Order: sequence, then structure tokens, then C-alpha cells
Amino acid sequence: MRAHEAGALHGDIGNRGPAWLRTPVDVNSLVPQLWPRHVVRAASGALEVAGLDVRDLAAEFGTPVYVLDEDDLRSRCREFRAAFPDVDVYYAGKAFLCRAVVRMIAEEGMFLDVCTGGELATALSAGMPPERIGFHGNNKSVAELTRAVDAGVGRIIVDSFAEIDRLTALARERGVRPKVLVRVTVGVEAHTHEFIATAHEDQKFGFSLAGGAAAAAAFKILDEGVLELRGLHSHIGSQIFDASGFEVSARRVLGLQAQIRDARGVELPELDLGGGFGIAYTTQDDPAAPHELAKRLRKIVDGECAVEKLAVPHLSIEPGRAIVGPAVFTLYEVGTVKSVPLGTGGSAADGRAYVSVDGGMSDNIRTALYDASYSATVANRASAAEPLLARVVGKHCESGDIVVKDEFLPADVQPGDLVAVPGTGAYCRSMASNYNHVPRPPVVAVRDGRARLIVRRETEEDLLALDVG
Repeated sequence: MRAHEAGALHGDIGNRGPAWLRTPVDVNSLVPQLWPRHVVRAASGALEVAGLDVRDLAAEFGTPVYVLDEDDLRSRCREFRAAFPDVDVYYAGKAFLCRAVVRMIAEEGMFLDVCTGGELATALSAGMPPERIGFHGNNKSVAELTRAVDAGVGRIIVDSFAEIDRLTALARERGVRPKVLVRVTVGVEAHTHEFIATAHEDQKFGFSLAGGAAAAAAFKILDEGVLELRGLHSHIGSQIFDASGFEVSARRVLGLQAQIRDARGVELPELDLGGGFGIAYTTQDDPAAPHELAKRLRKIVDGECAVEKLAVPHLSIEPGRAIVGPAVFTLYEVGTVKSVPLGTGGSAADGRAYVSVDGGMSDNIRTALYDASYSATVANRASAAEPLLARVVGKHCESGDIVVKDEFLPADVQPGDLVAVPGTGAYCRSMASNYNHVPRPPVVAVRDGRARLIVRRETEEDLLALDVG
């Protein structure tokens, strides 16, 4: 490898791809852990999801389209609840939120965390019981806090002294006593991308443990007696596979619990360990099952409580990606295919195949933003062609508009083919944009052989309606 002035995505010379990517024996085969549970390649050669042919979905709803396997999402909710029977399991709404998903997770007995007024409005409009909502955010406005208090939101996770003051004034004005958790920055840097690691000290979230701000925040709330301090909250990042980060985090935050007990004689009854549990985007990822996570986290908390002589607090966790991420794939149509020489002076085999689809960074920014890796397959047919190492790219006016950096597709991939990218349920539609004035794709939920539109496709009329100039 050599450095490339345009960035790491352009730095790999040759067409071998990353070390973990293996040439498939059968380019048509699906790796089960990457796909929603009800996706198969049918006898026709096309993918089917919950009994529906993706070609029919493309014909009815167009492309790009996010396809949600509803029973997959629901089964993941049930698995987390079964693995954590005495724990409040909050679905992290920032991963993907719409009213249909709110209703699904509510029906499955989940709690919900939100982090903006818009997410809170969506939750309430879909009928989520407010007492089962947790409200996050590092800069909640007075209007957002007012809505949360008036709605009776179950937990507000306070993130700054300014917020404590705002919420205290609001509580006095309303004559209520909101239940709060203090978000603690524990100084644990998870093994993840810098921008999604959230517990090291040099970032915007929470109260520093090492600097004493977390203890000061807890003492302030207890001493003023206006807000009801229920416990502490810690979140160490996203796409985490190593439980050691949770062990260090729990040790430190429970140490703060003991410090509060010793200083004020109050043993806080709750502890939220956050989320960030990873999923499989490619064959290099090996996520733990919910029951394994439960076993590890329970052992960690029980052990640390015994050391600190604390009663085991009532726990909460916040899986988002782990529930919705694997339950969705994005379906695209191929527009162009190019073989691009890489300047190595070799044969055509030293080039790279660029497969351009009708979406891109406006519907999946994660590859460009986080250097994330994804998988893909030709979805409308099977092929007898040899595997070809390809890069799936979008239609936007950016050289970094890459959806899948490296994947083996059949060498006869051509315009008009459908390409499906799995693992796109989390942080794809929720982070989608209108870059280049491209309308955002729809979300279609599929269950028992039936498809229903749960988020409609934006139109050019929608874009122009906002343009009042």
C-alpha cells in the first residue's frame, strides 16, 4: 500500500482487496449473518425477502429503497428482552426511527430512547408510552425539555450543568419532579472509529469522571432536591465487539456510585450501561448474541457491586444498531459499469471495476464518514460468471461517494441489474441527506409475503416546497 493524496479509499494499489475479503467459491451465495433472516436466493436466482421477489419490490416502490424485514426486527427485540429479563431494554431511536418502528418496538415491550425534539415528537405521535421513553442529548433546548416534562417522559439523561439548571427551573415552575440520570464520561475509549467512540474525555458528551464534574453534578441534584436522581448513565461508543470496555466503564461508574453513597448516604437505584453492541457488516465481524452479552454484562456488574459493597442496581441497556441494523438491506439499480486502470502499468486485471448505482452517500453516508465496510450481491439473478472484485459507488458529485469499497460481484454485472447491500438499517436512512438535491429513498416493511410503505419516497416537489426564495 502507498499513501494517496485523495485519502485512504484511493490508497490500495492492485485489485486484491482487503486481507479479510476472500474470493467466493460461489458468487451467488449469501453469508447468513449479514442478511435479514428471511432473505434467501430463490430458485429463480433472485433474492426473496419474506416470500417477496426483490424485482417486484423494485417495480412497485422504485430504487433505491430500504427494505425492512419486520419479523427479523421483532425477533431481535424479543431476543434482547429474553436475554435481559430484569433489565429495561431501550431501543436507541437514533439508529432509525419512524412511527411504524415505534409501534413495533412498543408492541414487543421495549423502551425507547430519543435525543431530539423531533425524535420525541415521532415517539409520542406513534403512541409510545412516555414513561417508557428516555431523553438524551448534549444540548437540549428549553422547548425540548418542556415538551419532555409535560409529556411525562420517564427518564431525562442530563448532560451539562446548564441543563440541570434549565430542568430544575422548569420543574419548579411546573411543580413536578422529573426523574433523571447523570451521563458520566468514564474515560474509556472503545475500539471503534474516533467519531463514534463516546466515552473518552476529549468529546462533547457527559460529565467527566476524572475531572470530578460527574460527582459534582450528582451532588448538585441531590442537594437541591428538585430533580429525582435515579442513577448514572455511561455509553462507551458504537459497533463494539470487545466486552472489556464495558468492564472498565462499569468499574468506574460503580465507583462513583459508591462515592455518592459515602458522601451523601444515598445509594442510587439505577444504572444505564448504554449500548453500542456491534453487528456483522462483512465476514470480518463477529458480534455476540444477546444472551452472551447479558451473561458478560451481568457478571461485570455483579462483580463490581460486590467489590464496592453496593446493592446491584436496576439496569438499563440501549441497543439500536443491533436490532434494526441487520433487519434492513438497501436495493439499488446499476446504471454504469467501468473498468478503471490504477496506473500500475499492468494488464486490465490490475484495474478496478466501478459499479455505479442510483443512490450513494445521500442514502448511506457511513462509508464516507466512518470508513465503514459493507457487503453486496447482485439481487435480480444468479450468475455463472467468475467473481470480479468491484467497488459499488453512487451517483453524487464526490469521488468519496462509495457505498461498498470492496466486494466480489459476478464479472457480468451490467446496467439494469439490482444490487442489494445488507446491514443498512442503522444510521443510513436516519443520516440520509438531499445532497445534490436527490430525494431520500422510501422504507418498505415486508412481512408474511406482504409489503407496506412505512416512509414514503421524497419527491422533487418536496424539495421545492421548502425552497421559498
